[in-house]
Amino acid sequence: MTSYSSVSVIAPARLHMGFLDLSGSLGRHFGSIGVALNEPVTHLVIKHNPSPLLQNVNNNEFLNRVEKYRATFCEAFQIQNTTQIEVIETIPEHIGLGSGTQMALAVGAGLNAFYGLNLSVRDIAATMDRGLRSGIGIGIFEKGGLIVDGGRGENTLTPPMLARFDVPENWRFILVFDERGQGLHGSQEVEAFKTLSAFPRHIAERLSYLLLMQAMPAIAEKDLVRFGEVITELQRTVGEHFSPAQGGIFTSENVANAMQWLAERGAVAIGQTSWGPTGFCLVENSEIAESLTKQAQTVFEKTPLHFSIVSARNSGGEITISQN
Repeated sequence: MTSYSSVSVIAPARLHMGFLDLSGSLGRHFGSIGVALNEPVTHLVIKHNPSPLLQNVNNNEFLNRVEKYRATFCEAFQIQNTTQIEVIETIPEHIGLGSGTQMALAVGAGLNAFYGLNLSVRDIAATMDRGLRSGIGIGIFEKGGLIVDGGRGENTLTPPMLARFDVPENWRFILVFDERGQGLHGSQEVEAFKTLSAFPRHIAERLSYLLLMQAMPAIAEKDLVRFGEVITELQRTVGEHFSPAQGGIFTSENVANAMQWLAERGAVAIGQTSWGPTGFCLVENSEIAESLTKQAQTVFEKTPLHFSIVSARNSGGEITISQN
């Protein structure tokens, strides 16, 4: 078994833009669309250490999560647990940016590279129990860009990637964060899915059509407005279905107000990523994003909101190996 002096892994955050069929009324469950972001990221460095060590982890829940992923990987592939994992940077947890999946894949991909195991990203994801509903996090670590996954069927191990598109370099997302809370996660998320009513077949059919024949052609043709219209409709439809569990189309009323304000000023693709509370929207370029964000920070300065401009990432996770 080959090992190297160190392995650096950068895993990108993602926006989860919505599901297509939450009840499997058309034969497959879930199916979703999402996009990789250039910021924030999770960044790990893995080195050899005879006594397993975690560095720069200042949160017990987070420390336990990193250690669980390392132990799971080592047990699955019969590797002696003798690595030092230094956490350089992390995606904030439980706000809809995919922190759990990206940390699991970062740990697994780092150990895979460190020991030269030649595993695929999907091998690692299956080992870490990721992709139980959405395949977006796996897809953006593999290739970045905008990803459409095919959900889960009877024989699905990880949701298959059906389509991948580059996002135009000039487009910018505005993220709206509510500093007061987190979205549903863990057991809360599992229970929420159990209590939701059945997702109507005719709605799943419509969303599938809109994605295939409107959103995908729009992103291929760099049509910001049409792409944004479909994402907004998908988000509104799925948000209404989730509203009994999260208190409305948006988890945060303040975020909802900010998203309406942004939409009235020309932003498109209005939505909430995953269970939120983070909202997102899309504009044509950085100048528009900076102008809107500056205005929004003034308008909403007395709320717990803050705004961030981010770009799409058209490449996947970054793995850098240093030789002995």
